[in-house]
Amino acid sequence: MYKKFIMQLFLCNMIVFTGCFCVKSLKMNQVASTQAFKISMENAPEPEVDRFFGRLQRAASGQRVVSYAVMEKEYKYYLSEADYEALLKIVQAEAGNEDEEGKMLVAGVVMNRVESGRFPDTVTEVVMQQEKGVYQFSPVANGTYQKAKVTQETVQAVERVLKGEDLTRGALYFAARKAADPEKMKWFDCSLVKLFEHGGHEFFTNG
Repeated sequence: MYKKFIMQLFLCNMIVFTGCFCVKSLKMNQVASTQAFKISMENAPEPEVDRFFGRLQRAASGQRVVSYAVMEKEYKYYLSEADYEALLKIVQAEAGNEDEEGKMLVAGVVMNRVESGRFPDTVTEVVMQQEKGVYQFSPVANGTYQKAKVTQETVQAVERVLKGEDLTRGALYFAARKAADPEKMKWFDCSLVKLFEHGGHEFFTNG
């Protein structure tokens, strides 16, 4: 009888131990199945998006952060990654010393050209376009485009343009008169209609 009691006690202990082990395993499985991390929209870096397909591609570096106020707007233009980089670099090279509005104007002119039947259909082709062997954008010719290091303000300005903010009044051309070749400026003055000036640039459209 004593041995039977010991055996029953042993079996009860085993049942209790097994039940505790199962509960603990269940909790571990629940923890393992939860999200590894959560992304907070507040002060979070901008996710890099393939703007042609509109899909999240990968998290952006901390260098390129766009405010949530800009991120929450719908995109007007959807660019490939290559076109997006080309737009950032040409804006930086052409308007790196301008204020955010000046940067937006340069980005806007590029996008106006993309939409115009007078120019190529992609940002990269517009930026790299040549006329009689001469690049349309001088930074591409002199190498400053290739060396441009994009600033946060340039990213912000470009994002605003891609979201639909247009300050250009339809401009398709711009020039910095002080730095431009006099003969080229003569063509601007005689062949185009001047719209306005901002910072160091004058903006034109076709006559």
